[in-house]
Amino acid sequence: MASLSLLSSLHHSTSAHLILRSPQPLKPRAFSTSIRAQAVPALTQDGLKKLAADKAVDYVKSGMVLGLGTGSTAAFVVDKIGGLLKSGELKDIIGIPTSKRTEEQARSLGIPLTTLDDHPLLDLAIDGADEVDPGLNLVKGRGGALLREKMVEAASKSFVVVVDESKLVSGLGGSKLAMPVEVVQFCWKYNLVRLQDMFKELGCEAKLRVNADGKPYVTDNFNYIVDLYFETPIKDGLGAGKEIGKLEGVVEHGLFLDMATAVIIAGKTGVEVKSK
Repeated sequence: MASLSLLSSLHHSTSAHLILRSPQPLKPRAFSTSIRAQAVPALTQDGLKKLAADKAVDYVKSGMVLGLGTGSTAAFVVDKIGGLLKSGELKDIIGIPTSKRTEEQARSLGIPLTTLDDHPLLDLAIDGADEVDPGLNLVKGRGGALLREKMVEAASKSFVVVVDESKLVSGLGGSKLAMPVEVVQFCWKYNLVRLQDMFKELGCEAKLRVNADGKPYVTDNFNYIVDLYFETPIKDGLGAGKEIGKLEGVVEHGLFLDMATAVIIAGKTGVEVKSK
């Protein structure tokens, strides 16, 4: 199999199936989208995440069908939505959770829930990301919910991403942290080896994700996750996603390409909103 360094000859048109929907413009309820919205005092990483989450919820309007993301930043979003529903500031919201733990959180806050089967088109999805590149492409799935996240977010008219500035990278894989690939349990090592070989010229190391007890991590969909660690950022994200998706037994990958409508970034100097 050709290494990914040779995939630069692939044109965008050859990977159209990776672009699940074109980002749609959206407006917040009451939030100026100026690039430097406000200065903020020194905050912890959780504080920055909460600040970004609060700004993202400004895009939520009563009557919306919402995709509810998974992870530490998305949890702040779900908490905020639950509080606004309880206070009556938001009404008639229906959520579609991207994981079992988000479902449990939403139910505990009294957020009505539905499924893609009943609502195949969502107004808005809000979620975090593990990496954001200058083109607003993402790595997601370190929380293990990449398949459901991609399904829900691809079905949304708009997709707002909330991150703190530590998630910004010059190229996907640039953090040298995990880029997840969800694989079936059957012969998982076979795919781990193939994935590592695919990216060998990028110094990639592939590892099966395991729990604290050493047993394989199992997703909500009863699959395993192979995490890819790169020494060099991926040169062609579209080509990489296309090649990963060709492997039999691969269910989904954590490259979320050309999907984000806006990315809200909380940093030491303020809140920045980037959009397409």
